[in-house]
Amino acid sequence: MRILIVCSSGGHLTQALALRSWWGNHERSWVTLPTEDARSRLADERMVEAHYPTVRNIPNLLRNFGLARHVLAAEKPDLVFSTGAAIALPFFLQAGHFGARTAFLEPVDRIATPSLSGLLVYPFADEILVQWPQLTKIYPDAARTGVVL
Repeated sequence: MRILIVCSSGGHLTQALALRSWWGNHERSWVTLPTEDARSRLADERMVEAHYPTVRNIPNLLRNFGLARHVLAAEKPDLVFSTGAAIALPFFLQAGHFGARTAFLEPVDRIATPSLSGLLVYPFADEILVQWPQLTKIYPDAARTGVVL
């Protein structure tokens, strides 16, 4: 399986990296933010840097839609997986056009309230994963993973 892992740096990246036992056996590439944290932690991985900042920045949102189209066409993933945040939306909106399924993992700090990125990608996600049972009230069809960190 070819996986495209799309996430912000920092805590979102930490949660994605914690799932190495799952993604480590698959061909993969990453889309994340241009930070030293991401560059150093993904030094041995195929990585594309998204346009940053992503929050409340319409020009970069539009640039990231173009980036998503380019990366999805080039990488041809079977699955787009994200732990958030804003960078997930352009990829989830377009993944289906490239034949990719999508899965979103709500971050560990979202115990009883959803993230904005989770709410935005929910209508386009093939799978929503939650780490806490309280979120199944908001996402009744979510799969519970338990805490991944």
